Amino acid sequence: MDFQDKLNGFAAMLEAGQLRNLVVRGVDCESNRLNCKVAVKPGPKYTKVDVGSSGKYMVENATEKIFGIKAYGVIHRGHQYGTLETIDQWNWDDYTASTRRS
Repeated sequence: MDFQDKLNGFAAMLEAGQLRNLVVRGVDCESNRLNCKVAVKPGPKYTKVDVGSSGKYMVENATEKIFGIKAYGVIHRGHQYGTLETIDQWNWDDYTASTRRS
């Protein structure tokens, strides 16, 4: 699987998780659902993964590591959420990702 396919899989998993969280919380009206749409914006070093109109995660193109952000376009090295290979090990439903419990 190439980088773009993995990235698309991550975006789909993230969007599904965000929508699932809305349903669980009982706030899944249409406007909230629209704010869960995920957009992928490629860049030379990092690919931005936005949820709604906000930046959420950035993927380092060379290593496929997923990071949270400090500010739009600025990764937070202290908030790493695995890689595109390990997205199944994370729960993407909440505001920030967390490791899945066995």
